[in-house]
Amino acid sequence: MLSEALEKPILIFGCGNILFGDDGFGPALVQHLRDNYPLPESVLVQDVGTGIREILFDLALSHRKPQKLIIVDAVAYPDRAPGEVFEISVDDIPAPKTADFSLHQFPSVNLLKELQQETDIAVHILVAQAAHLPEEVAPGLSEVVARAIPVACRYLLELISR
Repeated sequence: MLSEALEKPILIFGCGNILFGDDGFGPALVQHLRDNYPLPESVLVQDVGTGIREILFDLALSHRKPQKLIIVDAVAYPDRAPGEVFEISVDDIPAPKTADFSLHQFPSVNLLKELQQETDIAVHILVAQAAHLPEEVAPGLSEVVARAIPVACRYLLELISR
């Protein structure tokens, strides 16, 4: 997968753990995007589960870089409505995500900052506000977050066309 990623100018990585409710938003979006939208050859869409750190590390070390890197994940902001889709900056990644190394396994926040500051890569983080992030294994998105997937897909299509 990494060799293919290094050949594509636009990378979309869906992050999340499908076993923990709305945390599976990123992987679910990737599947919906692949199943329902024709994508240009220049775009790689990949479900990276909770393994984004290794990919970002390899991207940081590679001499070949994409033009755009789009990461899709779920967040839990206290002031957002469940199912709301919005873009955040690397600096806006919620503290719990950096502390629990989610967004997924994030000392990757530092890698993202480095990629953003030290390269020409346009880094975008598209998120959906989670309605429920269970403490124990409970697969499946909440209804409101599942309804956010087509909204997020349209946002991504617009983002890759710019």
